[in-house]
Amino acid sequence: MISATEAQLDELLALARAASFPQPQYDLLAGVLGTFIHVMHALQNAKTSLKRFRHMLFGKRTESTANVLKMIGTGTGGAIEPAPNDSAALPGGVGKESKKRKGHGRNGARAYSGARHVDIDLPDLKSGAPCPQCFVGKVYDSPPRIVVKVVGQAPLAATVYRQARVRCRLCDFTDTAPMPAGVSSSKYDHSCASVLALLRYGGGMPHHRLDKLQASMHVPVPDATQWDLVEKAAATGPRLAFEEMIKQAAQGDLLHNDDTPARILALMGERRAKAEAAGKAMPSTKAINTTGIVSLVGEAKVKVVLFLTGPAHAGANLARVLAHRCAQLRAPQQMCDALAANTKGDFETILSLCLAHSRRQFVEVAENFPAPCRHVIDVLAKVYQIDAYTKVEKMPDWQRLLHHRIHSRPLMLDLKKWMEKQIKERQVEPNSGLGQAMRYMLKHWWGLTQFYRKAGAALDNNVVERALKKAIVHRRNSLFYRSQRGAEVGDIFMSLIYTCESCKANPFEYLQALQKHAADVADKPHLWLPWNYGEALARH
Repeated sequence: MISATEAQLDELLALARAASFPQPQYDLLAGVLGTFIHVMHALQNAKTSLKRFRHMLFGKRTESTANVLKMIGTGTGGAIEPAPNDSAALPGGVGKESKKRKGHGRNGARAYSGARHVDIDLPDLKSGAPCPQCFVGKVYDSPPRIVVKVVGQAPLAATVYRQARVRCRLCDFTDTAPMPAGVSSSKYDHSCASVLALLRYGGGMPHHRLDKLQASMHVPVPDATQWDLVEKAAATGPRLAFEEMIKQAAQGDLLHNDDTPARILALMGERRAKAEAAGKAMPSTKAINTTGIVSLVGEAKVKVVLFLTGPAHAGANLARVLAHRCAQLRAPQQMCDALAANTKGDFETILSLCLAHSRRQFVEVAENFPAPCRHVIDVLAKVYQIDAYTKVEKMPDWQRLLHHRIHSRPLMLDLKKWMEKQIKERQVEPNSGLGQAMRYMLKHWWGLTQFYRKAGAALDNNVVERALKKAIVHRRNSLFYRSQRGAEVGDIFMSLIYTCESCKANPFEYLQALQKHAADVADKPHLWLPWNYGEALARH
């Protein structure tokens, strides 16, 4: 195997020209070398494309630096020596020790805050009674022993009440035993809609699948009934809270946005063609997306998560949200990737671009270009370590900005000079995967490095990509919405559920509260949001 760069092959052609090669032989040599370059580029691109396709089908491992370096070591025929530990040069020694993440042990009793708690008293002994063993001392209250018991049941449980009745055979008077206190007057309690919304829009379980599960447990709840329940519930308190969340999100200092494909059958294929033939107005665009928007609101930086599904792209949906922004507020910061659809809309923002997207381009070609890709990944790893330190120290935005200017800015400027030198000196083929990754980073350099220019600017768009996984789980399991109305119901519940999760609220209890107190939500919706509804609920 012989390795050669495109510059070396050009030099070979120049020498052949200087040696006065006959023109036919020179043209043949130029053609052979050109074909070789074309084939090598195609092979590299094919490897990258196949890798992406494999990831689409089977998923991919985390893109952590450790995994990427391991992939490089196994993919090049020889392991690469680990980089020297530069953690001592980083502020606070970030990265010196890898601490085990929380959440890998058993769940303690405190984790079961949603469980029913039962106090069991001693049948014979009371505090202050004589000790039954030594007969001398006395026993006093001690911390109780905690035992957790978990039982299984159908997602929707039913109770059949048999009410005793009496009837007078002479005058036909009847009397029926009253229902127990607290039993809902309707067949389906508010909790049914809450559970159905959590299963469908929080976990992706289709109504038809739950229909079969319930039937197998002899507690039938048809899929049509399930839809009626969630549609009816969405039209009350949940819709009002969702609309208020849009207004609150518009006031945020930093908004993340991104798209993922979605399916609405009424806007696709034969249904769309029939509607157009019938003269019904249809959206001009055929692309259907679910837009995720995560807004950090207030000094507490509460995460408000919105999902908007339809024929509009992320930029148009962000414009829809920012239309509710107070005119006296300055332009917010926006974090997204460099796709034009994310910024296309009638709004003004301070744009930052996702550093993780740029890094991913180097990760995808790391097996073909291990050494230069490793250099880029190592530099970005240091930047992320510096940012992690600011979070550990809970720095305010202005202090975090100063910290990045001192520690991250020199690293990034050195990286920029290095990439420009690589391209200028033709050490990297401009059309190769590595060259394209470098050109992407240099082209969008200003947006990718806003984190050391603007206070509060994010490094990446990972927060909204994590949020969009909920929409992806729904798409992979429930596959589609039938109509735009169905998509709106899904957006309402998905937004409420994920916002609850982001602020550590119980989504089931929250959906219950919105339905039971719909009139109060309509009167003062700003008091019934996932992060503050507990105070309003305590007053009732």
